[in-house]
Amino acid sequence: MDRLTRKELKKDRFALEVQHSIQVVSDHRQQLTRWGTVAGVVAILVIAVVLYRNHEHTVRQEALHNAEQLQNATIGPQVNEFAISFPTQGERDKAVNKAFTELAAKYPGTDEGLIAEFFLGTNAADQGRLAEADKRLKEVADSSTPYSALAKVSLAQVYAAEGKQADGEKLLQSLIDHPTPLVSKEAATIVLAELIESKDPQRARKLLEPLRSSPRSSISRVAISALGDMTQK
Repeated sequence: MDRLTRKELKKDRFALEVQHSIQVVSDHRQQLTRWGTVAGVVAILVIAVVLYRNHEHTVRQEALHNAEQLQNATIGPQVNEFAISFPTQGERDKAVNKAFTELAAKYPGTDEGLIAEFFLGTNAADQGRLAEADKRLKEVADSSTPYSALAKVSLAQVYAAEGKQADGEKLLQSLIDHPTPLVSKEAATIVLAELIESKDPQRARKLLEPLRSSPRSSISRVAISALGDMTQK
């Protein structure tokens, strides 16, 4: 079955709901005429809810976009009026943390809120705040969104840094057994090999060797590079 995008799925669902509504109108025309005023009020409320949700989605998307612009801002003098820059790394980190924290707090459970949690978690890990990274990434990893797989990859590395390598290996193995569009089986295998190479280099090589000849050039290049790094150590 061809994969459908989220947009296409929404279109199909909307089309089915419209067809169902048309059938209800045909089957209950007399009752609808009698209760036309009530039906009209309900229709207005439904339209209002749809418009509100669309507006809220747009607002969330804009907030996420603004936060990501801060994340990608440069450090140093401002190049032009359109580019965002900060005098120091510390000032950028502070602005980024504030933007994503507000987004996560205001829209918990939404795609945008979970993406904010993911960024907060990975940024915390990069800055050595492992307990915070663990908590935030686990929230995204436990969600039923596509971002769960990405969070599991980062969380596995945090677990390893915390001395809980077995838990990290378990997470990555779950992605190998159940790959997703965002994290393939091969990608998860490479991360697992890199995670265990210091403690079990033989097993790490065994995981990487079959990927040297992967038809996916991006996978084969990374596998060859990782094997080369192991040889030099």
